[in-house]
Amino acid sequence: MRVLNLVTNTDARFFREQLRVLRRRGVVEETLSPPGRHRVQDAARRSPTDYLRFFPTVFRNALGEHDLIHANYGLTAPMALAQHRLPVVLSLWGSDLLGEYGWLSKRCARRCDAVIVMSEEMASELDVPCHVIPHGVNHSRFEPRPKREARDEVGWERDAKHVLFPYPPSRDVKDYPRAERVVAAAAERVSGRVQLQSVYGVPHAEMATYYNAADVLLLPSKSEGSPNSVKEAMACNLPVVTTDVGDVRDRLSGVSPSHVCDSDRELVAGLVDVLSEPRRSNGREKTRDVSLERMGERIRAVYESVL
Repeated sequence: MRVLNLVTNTDARFFREQLRVLRRRGVVEETLSPPGRHRVQDAARRSPTDYLRFFPTVFRNALGEHDLIHANYGLTAPMALAQHRLPVVLSLWGSDLLGEYGWLSKRCARRCDAVIVMSEEMASELDVPCHVIPHGVNHSRFEPRPKREARDEVGWERDAKHVLFPYPPSRDVKDYPRAERVVAAAAERVSGRVQLQSVYGVPHAEMATYYNAADVLLLPSKSEGSPNSVKEAMACNLPVVTTDVGDVRDRLSGVSPSHVCDSDRELVAGLVDVLSEPRRSNGREKTRDVSLERMGERIRAVYESVL
């Protein structure tokens, strides 16, 4: 099976994992991205002209020996649909449906042969049938390790309490100012030194060490689809304190200690609970259904359904 992938960010770690697992299932792929630069860490964004310049590139490549086009992220859907030769599978990642350009993703979804979303919340936003397939977790990479050993490796103070925010502060949707606010409030209610750790730009393979070095993952996001950081933290048995976004309430059902919150007050209380008595969660046992292999099986099945 030959697939032409369109994606806005070829460096997205979950996209690279998706490619690897599908290759193991016999999918031969070619990946194209719009001209210009897309860098999450400094909030750089492509211009409308960059996307317009992408149309002829996609059209030319669609004439090759591909079986289908997989548009990853809603902004690539118009280019995929501009050609009429190949069936189109559209994957929506979260902000492309729930954010500023959600109207465009919804309009394009109606014309695609199959649509993949990350959560039931996203599915409820669409008026077309869709497949709920969250991004998978690499269980052999993300697994529990001794906290002290991990802290020594990343250079964090052993005796402090560390709150992990695994995104650049510039990512508006992740709401770093809120993270600062609730961590400062929680620090006043627990003993010892509390540090907010914003970690980004490190190789994905190293992120497991940071999850194991932390006491809690804080996700104060405004919107999400199915955040990989939550699933990766769970696989490392790291407690999670998060806003009620995407599929996190379902994912964290039965996971303790972890808190899904609707307000700053609840976020602070959740952090205080975890930081007052730091301990690991039982999250790993709850992530078995979101393995990379299972994700690959399900995406491959979607491909087969449109051919």
